[in-house]
Amino acid sequence: MDARYEALVDRLRGAGGGIAIAFSGGVDSALLLACAREAVGPEKVLALTAVTPYMVRQEIGDAVAVAAELGLRHELVEMDMPSGMEDNPPDRCYRCKHRMYQLLMERARLLGHDTVLDASNLDDAEQSRPALQALRELGIGTPFIQQGIDKEAVRAVSQALDLPTWRKPSNACLLTRLPHNRPVSMRELQRVEEAERLLQDMTFESVRVRSHGSLARIEVAPSQRERLMQRADEIGKALQGLGFRYACLDLFGYRHGSMDEPGA
Repeated sequence: MDARYEALVDRLRGAGGGIAIAFSGGVDSALLLACAREAVGPEKVLALTAVTPYMVRQEIGDAVAVAAELGLRHELVEMDMPSGMEDNPPDRCYRCKHRMYQLLMERARLLGHDTVLDASNLDDAEQSRPALQALRELGIGTPFIQQGIDKEAVRAVSQALDLPTWRKPSNACLLTRLPHNRPVSMRELQRVEEAERLLQDMTFESVRVRSHGSLARIEVAPSQRERLMQRADEIGKALQGLGFRYACLDLFGYRHGSMDEPGA
């Protein structure tokens, strides 16, 4: 087992009053949840999942299933669109995290858990993600970062612990599929989610559908481009059925945060 993980378990054993984990159902938060359970026991661990209008619905089901498999108490915390995010501003991640953790902290303390932790890893810190600013302002602990645990280590330890999430692809909220500074509609969010689910059902794993109004821009891993083009007619018709007028393949392939690039 990774020595950094073992050191983190020892560190969490000193937490008093119970530990609440912000739990998305992804690989990072699942490992942190398992780590807290090992450190203080299942009766002192609480999984909290924020349910927002712009999250992928499947993520909720995944989170419920993993928390149940780990035998931990799990609470869903409803969250409306935070003020100022209606037009998908560039600082949406900061606004979202700040409001989200305010709500999670309130729920955690109501249920008797004094410590609230986030599962951001060292790679997140190196990318200077604005959401981390919100965590610092609210005093939310980021033990993976403090312990020097990166994504590679998270997956390796998750595999060693036989967690069902160890191979799960990274995901992000649906707002990352839309341009900045343009009104967000639930119809568009739903259309993007359905488009990505359609492609995932065709076994395209690393996939994003970026919405540019009537145009769907598809990003897949370079190794999957040829296979996608072989099914171009089928995919195009399916996307038209969801309300897109045009569809194109992004020749640069899948990449994190492409909507944040100049000219997007």
